[in-house]
Amino acid sequence: MSVVVVATIVPLAEHRDAVIATLQSAVGQVHGEDGCQLYALHEAPDRLIMVEKWASGEALAAHSKGPALAALGAALAGKVAGAPDVQVLQPVPAGDPGKGAL
Repeated sequence: MSVVVVATIVPLAEHRDAVIATLQSAVGQVHGEDGCQLYALHEAPDRLIMVEKWASGEALAAHSKGPALAALGAALAGKVAGAPDVQVLQPVPAGDPGKGAL
């Protein structure tokens, strides 16, 4: 079963552009990871949101220990307000199956 993750990153205002650029540079690498079905960066005025979908919990676990996230942690040090808020979600399908779940 697929696993959906929403990760919220709060960049320090003076580093916002650098944080976005760093995250954008990681997207292509993560897209190549086994089991990555979606890895999409979104923004709000005060935060960045990564919406992810993984083929399985095992694929997510491998991503969590992989080189892309390790590099991100180092590159974002001192540029964000704290650790990302990472929420691993389980679907609650409703309505049209094609529109009611990721």
